[in-house]
Parts: sequence; structure tokens; C-alpha cells
Amino acid sequence: MTTRTPHRLTAGEAVQQAADALWEAVAAADEHTATGVVLQALDDGVAPESVLLDVIAVVQGKVGEEWAANRITVAQEHAATAISERSVAALSVHPAVRTTPYRGRITVACVDGEWHALPARLLSEVLKLRGWHVDYLGAQVPTPHLIAHLHRTDTDVVALSSSIAARLPTAHAAITACQATGVPVLAGGAAFGPDGKYARLLGADAWAPDARAAADRLARSPLPRPHSDHQPIDDLPHLDDQEYTMVCRSKTALVRTVFTALEDAFPAMRTYSELQREHTAEDLAHIVEFLATALYLGEEDLFTWFITWTARILTARGVPAHSLPPALDILARELKDFPRATRTLEHGTDALTVAHRATTGNPA
Repeated sequence: MTTRTPHRLTAGEAVQQAADALWEAVAAADEHTATGVVLQALDDGVAPESVLLDVIAVVQGKVGEEWAANRITVAQEHAATAISERSVAALSVHPAVRTTPYRGRITVACVDGEWHALPARLLSEVLKLRGWHVDYLGAQVPTPHLIAHLHRTDTDVVALSSSIAARLPTAHAAITACQATGVPVLAGGAAFGPDGKYARLLGADAWAPDARAAADRLARSPLPRPHSDHQPIDDLPHLDDQEYTMVCRSKTALVRTVFTALEDAFPAMRTYSELQREHTAEDLAHIVEFLATALYLGEEDLFTWFITWTARILTARGVPAHSLPPALDILARELKDFPRATRTLEHGTDALTVAHRATTGNPA
């Protein structure tokens, strides 16, 4: 009788096995099992950085996909994120990840108003593994507090994270303020665009698409410090037309006007529950917010991306997206004196039409 030698997992198989097990634990809201999976992966020899980025981050990405497809609720998404954060915390104190800083000092912070802190936390842990002294400031860091921290520390770089594009005007202020203190800024997160286009537009010294790329970029060469006499360049001259400012100031009134007009256009809205009315108002507020951000950046594509994404999210939740074009038309009428705003809204409507035809196969 022969004895079969147990199959030894390859590194890739071990990572996939851990990711699968972690997803099952996260989907079941089982924090104890989730942290056990992460610690077991370390004990099995999976590199700590791989556990962070190829297991925890990958599972968290799936959480986002499941939420977008309406296969999990907001509450489940929040619970899953909390478990992911707890898993990172458990990993961070494991003996296998203890390192002594030998590089420089870096401050990692989320833009004010940005509550998605997990990407920044993952970056912090990766940078620690790479030998950095990391000051992790967490979510929603007001720019004055960030600058006060820089004045108290000998920081070499600020890593600024944002996942929500509507926070880009605030990110711009933070980038400029950090550079004014002589500290360069590495930007990262989905808000800055898949190719870092918005990071470059707003003057960041560097951009990275993810934590591994950010750590690699910092390892290649230090980011040069801005000169002490550094002055921000007015590279957004389109803001002289004041459209961004006026839309921001009018946000509440615009949402109220569009909501009322939609009730007339879609009488069924009058039977909405209080929660449905609240969600509708929130959606309209997000539309105005992203319109304002597109005006700030001078980037119509940002708005068209957002409005087509919103249509997909609504459709996945069984909410008819046919109210979006009328909402944009009403906004355009209200903003008829603002040519950039009306042009952006028209492009948004066109994008919805194209998306609808692609989805339904109806050329009309």
C-alpha cells in the first residue's frame, strides 16, 4: 500500500485559499473566523504584504462589487468593512510583521470628508513593512489639522487618500497646503481617476493606483521637497467664471427645485415613503455635488461617468433610472445662465441615452 504525499500549496494557491476563506467569513459577518483566517495565512508562510493586498484588499473589493450589484445591503457592506479593518489590526500586531523603521517618515491621511479609510490603512501597513515610520491619521482629516501635524513632525511625504471624486476640491486645498509647508504629496485612491489624471491636474507631486505601487514609487527615489518659496500655480483658470462657486452655494435650493418638479413629472413620487423621499433627495444632492466637482476640474467626463454609474446602481436596486434625464433637464433650466454647467448636464443626458441603448438594444 502506497502513502500519498499531501499536496503542498503553492504561494498563489495559499493566497487564493485564504481569500476564499476570508470572503466566506466576511459574508457571514464572522469576525472571529475572519481574523483567524488572516493570522493562519501568516502562520502558513504567506507574506504579510500579500495577506494585506492579495487577501484582505481583494475581499474588500468584492464587498464593493456585491454592494453595487445589490447583492448585499449597506449594513452588510459596513459590517464587512469593519471586519476587514479588524483583520488588518490583527495582522499589524502579529510577530511576523514587526519591523524597525529605516527609511523616512510619512504621514498617511484621508481627505476631509472622505470616510473610506481602509485603503489608507492598508497603505500604512504596507509602508511599515517596507521600513517607513508611518503616522496614520485616519479618515476625514481636516486640512488645518493635517498641516498642524506636519509642523509638529519631520515628515518627508504626505500620502493623501480619497475614494470619492466629489472630495477633489478639498483634496486640492490639502495638496496645496502641504506643499506650502515644504512637504511633497503622493495622491492615491479612486477619486483621482484610474490613471491619476486628476492628481496631476491638482498638482500632486506623485500618484499611485494602489498601495503596492505607492510603496514601489517611494522606494525608487524620494519625492523632492517643494521650495520654501513655493507658490501654487493657478492651473484652473476656468474657475474665474464662478460657476463652481454659484452651484455650490445654490445646492440646497437646486435640490429642492428639482425634487418638486420631478413630483409633477412623476406623480407616483407623491406616494413615496419617507425613506424613499429621503433617498431621492440624497441622489439629487449627489448629482449637484458631482456637477460642481466637474465644474471645478473642468472635466465633463467625470460627471458623465458618475451619472451613468448612478443609473446602473439604481437599476440594480429595481429603481427606474428614467427619472435621471428629466432631473438633468430641470437642472439645466435652472442653470441656463451657466454655459459650462448646462453643457455638462447635456453631455450627461447624452451618456444616459447611449447607456440605455447599449443595455436594452433599443436604438430609439
